[in-house]
Amino acid sequence: MTYYRGQLAHADGPRAYLTERGLGVVVQREWPWRIGYALPGWSSLTHRLRAAGFTDEELIGAGLSAGTRGDPGRLIDVFRDRIVFPVRDPAGHAVAFLGRAGPGAGDDVPKYINSAETAIYEKGRLLFGVAEQQDRLDARWTPVLVEGPADVLAVWLSYSRSGRPGAVALAPCGTTLTDDQAAILRELPGAANGVVAAFDADPAGRDAVDRAWHLLRRQRSPGPLLAAEFSAGADPADLLLRPNGSAQLRTALQRRARPMLDAVVEHRFARLIERHPRLLEDIDGRCAAVRALVPLLYGATGPDEAVRIGRRIVALTGAGVDTVAIAALTHLEDVLNNSDPAPRLLRSQESLRSDASSIARDQAGK
Repeated sequence: MTYYRGQLAHADGPRAYLTERGLGVVVQREWPWRIGYALPGWSSLTHRLRAAGFTDEELIGAGLSAGTRGDPGRLIDVFRDRIVFPVRDPAGHAVAFLGRAGPGAGDDVPKYINSAETAIYEKGRLLFGVAEQQDRLDARWTPVLVEGPADVLAVWLSYSRSGRPGAVALAPCGTTLTDDQAAILRELPGAANGVVAAFDADPAGRDAVDRAWHLLRRQRSPGPLLAAEFSAGADPADLLLRPNGSAQLRTALQRRARPMLDAVVEHRFARLIERHPRLLEDIDGRCAAVRALVPLLYGATGPDEAVRIGRRIVALTGAGVDTVAIAALTHLEDVLNNSDPAPRLLRSQESLRSDASSIARDQAGK
């Protein structure tokens, strides 16, 4: 890490890029992030570490060097011409790296690459940003799940001068959220305040929100599950660059975050309409849309949320409340008849029937 950090001091392009993205403070301040830069040469780090006495087996085992396809015996650096973010274990030791393509990279170059798994690194078991923000986590700040390291830094910076508790961002290490990472999130002290998903407003970001909801719900997060809203193509790092961006980002993450289940329902509905643009033109199509959305109603945490989700299904599909209530009961009966008598994804039959009846009564009284 010291080597990468030292190279950043002389890399004008990467330093300028980080500054333009509003992240200049990580160039000036070494701790806690220790962002660095990998030179563009094929084997700059490999040659340096060999000269220091490390063997090829050690370099490969550490995930810093790799053999080439044409000549496996020839080692090259894994990270070349990339801004490098260290990934730390809970004790604070750097065990891997995330490499962001340099500002001059072409469109055919992957935006991010991450270290291969090693004896000390399993990417699905760590979240980027935990060790560096332990003080905020211990102070019960609300955890926010974001896409990558630039977003983590943007959220960190947005609270650097606020002087009050807020949100602390963490990111999967170059992978989709895993069960182990969801378990880390739910065990954080601030999870009692809720967990916020703050991904890009694009198809991949919507998929990430949906996966986060399924995993965190299965983990039974102690607080509410929420989703932050961003404009199309934006993310926390982009928002930080706008006028008064820090305040806007704090507002998006805390004051304007909405229930994650609401977002999941709307995402599923949007996919339906993308695949079948004329789906709602007749009663059969509207009923089909209701049947596709109704299973999500059983993800509600209680009757009030179930009623709200039922209303949203009615509004989205244009179907009657009776249609939604009947579909909900039919789905329940199908699940109970074709699976374990006490399926994990459902609460008791009596509770669920009560939720469906609540929807009908609530809508009838309007």
